[in-house]
Amino acid sequence: MSNVVITGSSKGIGFGLAREFALRGHNVVIAGRSQQSVDDAITRITKLPGTIIGLPCDVAEKEQVQALWDIATKTFGSVDIWINNAGLACTTEKIIDYSNDDVQAMVKTNVLGTINGCQVAGSGMLQQGSKGGKIFNMLGGGSDGQYFPGMGIYGTTKRGLNYLTNAMVKEFKDSNVIIGGIRPGIVITEAVIREAQQDLENFQKQRKIMNILADKVETVAPFLVDGILAFNKPGKEIAWLSGSKIGMRMMFSRFSKQQDKFEEYGL
Repeated sequence: MSNVVITGSSKGIGFGLAREFALRGHNVVIAGRSQQSVDDAITRITKLPGTIIGLPCDVAEKEQVQALWDIATKTFGSVDIWINNAGLACTTEKIIDYSNDDVQAMVKTNVLGTINGCQVAGSGMLQQGSKGGKIFNMLGGGSDGQYFPGMGIYGTTKRGLNYLTNAMVKEFKDSNVIIGGIRPGIVITEAVIREAQQDLENFQKQRKIMNILADKVETVAPFLVDGILAFNKPGKEIAWLSGSKIGMRMMFSRFSKQQDKFEEYGL
């Protein structure tokens, strides 16, 4: 069984990954912004086969990221898989309209937080010698250079992670540390619902395409965990919403009525 650390895993896709790993008997370290969020997450998955522990962590603070590594190795002996999942998305404004606080928060969490995770996990896995390990960066909207309305700042941070991941692949090519990227697609999380509620008019304009392309966490997480566990080639990406899948969904949407995936959230 693997020992897994997932940043930003008290909710959303991070929690979905943690739950799926635990369901399969792997050991997981959960991390969230507060002790309460971590405790709540652990409570929801403690009856699964894997051993679950957790620690509050602001990934923008490197010493807190190091504490995640330390508690994982102290408890489980090593870290086999590290997933830099923690992220913050504000996607309802044009670039010039975002507050400085929102810009700072996205840059610190998405960019600095992932860099901190790469440094801590990369150094730690090199010290594990032949055991090595796997490090994954959570990519997302904008990381491939495409523009989406309201995502100018968020997409910029994710575009930077694409470069960071590619650089890590080259710098670790002669080691036993494998670097990869994860593209989860459009996942319906608490953050997505919150932003839809905040900008309902814009959401309604996108509702049709969201119903075609978006998926629930419990649908995406098993696929991603399969890919993470099987991953053995540096530089590759695990992508849920592939181009062929998008094409098939768009085609079938012309001939069949789409289920409204957002009604249950009051939208």
